[in-house]
Amino acid sequence: MSERISREELVKIYNIEITFFDDLVDYGLLNIQIENNIHYLMYEDLPDLEKFANWHYDLEINLPGLEVIHNMLKKLDALNRRNRELMNKLSAISDQYEDI
Repeated sequence: MSERISREELVKIYNIEITFFDDLVDYGLLNIQIENNIHYLMYEDLPDLEKFANWHYDLEINLPGLEVIHNMLKKLDALNRRNRELMNKLSAISDQYEDI
């Protein structure tokens, strides 16, 4: 089983409001597991929680803003991956023409 941490522990450790955590879940920004009425976040998702908490509490970005920024960054990452793929293909084609 993967490592996870409860919502209550996260609230204490990161000094965030439980409603903020719940709102992130409601907006689909965090995925949780529920077992015996305890909400858990997987350790692999902690960087996202930290990022959202920093943006919200330090930069005062509201939840709709967090959602927009998160979605834009995901799209940018996908575009960067696709760009690398295309550049690799172009490089391979270019190499073929140099051999002729």
